[in-house]
Parts: sequence; structure tokens; C-alpha cells
Amino acid sequence: MSSSFKLMLTISTPVEASLSSTTYPYRPKSVATKPAGGPSEISLTIKPAPGETMAGMFQRLAQALGNATILQIQAFGSVSASTTTLDAMRKQFGAIDWPTTWVEGDACSGEPLAGLEIYGIAETEVKRIRIDGRVVGSVYSDGGARHCLLGGLGARDGSGSRAGQATKAIEELQHALAQAGFNLSDTVRTWFFLDDILSWYDDFNRARTAIYSHIKFRSGSLPASTGVGAKNPAGTAVALAAWAVQPLDNSACAEEVGSPLQCPAPAYGSSFSRAMEVTTPVSRRLTISGTASIAPGGETSWKDDPRRQVELTMEVVEAILQSRNFSFTDISRATAYFRRSADAWAFTEWCAKKPENIFPVVVIHCEVCREDLLFELEADATQNY
Repeated sequence: MSSSFKLMLTISTPVEASLSSTTYPYRPKSVATKPAGGPSEISLTIKPAPGETMAGMFQRLAQALGNATILQIQAFGSVSASTTTLDAMRKQFGAIDWPTTWVEGDACSGEPLAGLEIYGIAETEVKRIRIDGRVVGSVYSDGGARHCLLGGLGARDGSGSRAGQATKAIEELQHALAQAGFNLSDTVRTWFFLDDILSWYDDFNRARTAIYSHIKFRSGSLPASTGVGAKNPAGTAVALAAWAVQPLDNSACAEEVGSPLQCPAPAYGSSFSRAMEVTTPVSRRLTISGTASIAPGGETSWKDDPRRQVELTMEVVEAILQSRNFSFTDISRATAYFRRSADAWAFTEWCAKKPENIFPVVVIHCEVCREDLLFELEADATQNY
């Protein structure tokens, strides 16, 4: 088996000491070293520097990528900023030859672009998956498993009911996976960004559960997932991204990781696992679902108290990490969602109290799946052998 590694580059500090601060550094930081041989897996988080043009930001990204190939991008910013941002991306890289998911999530500081999360890989072949001429997936092997990263999926148009559009989005995911030689049963992680989530979240859950009830997932468990409220440039009810894994032999597997401090999400009608761990001969990768201030019985804790909701959420995330011998320092990517941008101080405060746990994160303004939930965080953590 070939070996691989995770190179995490943080293009800006993980969390600004102040949301209006302009003093934090912007040069890439490497937090891992490359073992001999094998593909080089890269996770990047990039945010615009103060006064920086879009062209300048993408020049920094190109320098950080080096010879790596982009596998997937998730972009967080206002829909009104999407055209300018994507045009600047094209000017730097040419055609956008990778799946891109644009999420209406402006920076809590008020900037139109909160940041980009980029996955890349070097020294291995990447196959692109296309639907109607647009790239929606990237397939590669790390020596232990085949991986398919997908994004920009959804209903072809905004017609029909929102639950019907959710069903069509999952059907498009199935179509893309089939082109890559995968099945929906190989899916280990999903991201659902739902326009006006609070008005139809129950309908979405019923639509997703109806499809999943006929699927025997390879891992034996439902995928990990994030479901938050956000518009998309296409104006459809849902935008979808996903990650699927096929082990090449018995040395690789995916398995559910429960939350020591919370009940399983299906207990209150949401069809996802709290976390999934993907193990190959070269790494362990833990992907933690969107996590919020939910008590063991499934009810919301600390209503209308952003500080306590952040503290409980981070306690739950830490318990999941520690249950698999990970820590905050293993996190390579995270997204923090705030229902009210004015509450972002609570996460900044938490980070200031725990500087040893700082990790790369994009902080954005998005609706969470319950009206009384003010904060949600998702994260990926990786350890290499």
C-alpha cells in the first residue's frame, strides 16, 4: 500500500481575536510533514485579507496549492458575491474543473465573502464526474480506498415542492455516484444546505428518510451530515455535497462514531450519524456532523444564551474527538454557523480561553435547523500513520 499524508494549510488565522481585527497573519502554515511516497492530501481554509482583491486571494491560493489538484471547494458568502468570486477563480485557474458548492453564508463581520474550504491532492490521478457538462465530482485513490467528493448538486430547477427538490437532489447524487462506479450506500458524509430551512425541515427529513430506508449503507450506519439554512445561486430549495468511500480491501473501512453526550439523531427524526470514522492503511479520518447545543434527550439546551450554547457544543465536539483518541489539534477543517451574526463573539471568546485548541475554521451567518439553536459546528480531523 502506498502512504499518504494530510497537509493542512491555514491561509488566515483560524479565528480572529476580534471580528474586526486586521492584524492576523495570512501566510500558509504547514502542520504536517510528508512521508515518503503516496498521494499528498491537502486541506486549505482561505479568507480574504483586509483590503485584498479577489485576484490577490486566489493568487495566494494558487501558491499554497503548488502542484496539487483541487478536488472540491465549498464557498461561503452572500449570493450577490458569487459571480465576482467565481469569475476571479476562473481568471486564476481557468475553467472550474472541480465540484463547487456555493452557500449563502456571509461573514459574521459583515464581509460578503466569509471564506473557502478547499480539498486537494497531489501525486495521484483524479477523475472528474460530470452531469450536463458541469463537474460535480472528483474520484481518487489513496491506496487503501477509492474516494468520491461531490458538490454543487441539487434539483435541476426550482420548480416543484421543496421536499420534491430534496428528493431530486439525492437522486442526482445517486446518478453522479453511479458514473463514478459508486452507490449511495458508499456515502459516509453529506452536506444539505436548505433555503428557508425552518419552514420545511420536517418535510426534508421525511424525504431523506424515505430514500435512506431502502439503502443498506456499506458502513452499516447512516452518513454523517450537516443540515443548515442557506440560499444558493441557482435559487433552488437545496444544494448538496457529499463524500463516498469504497475500501479496496479489508484494511480500510468506515464506521459510525456516536456522541458520548447526545442521543442518536434518528431518535428525534433526523437521519444521520453524529460522526463517521474512515480508516485506511495510511490514515484515520473523523468527520463530525453539524453539532449544536442539544441535551442527551434531544431537546435544545441553553435557549437564547449564545455563550452557553457555544460551550456545550464544543464540549460535545471534544467528547466525540476524545472517544476516538483525537483532539482539537487534529482538526483540519471546521465551519461554525451562527443564526445571529451578532453572537459570533461567543465563539471568539471560547477560542481565546483555549488557545491550545485553535484550529482552521470559517465563521458564517446561517440558519440552524431549530429556531432556538443559535450555533452549530462541524469539523474534520485526521491522523496519519
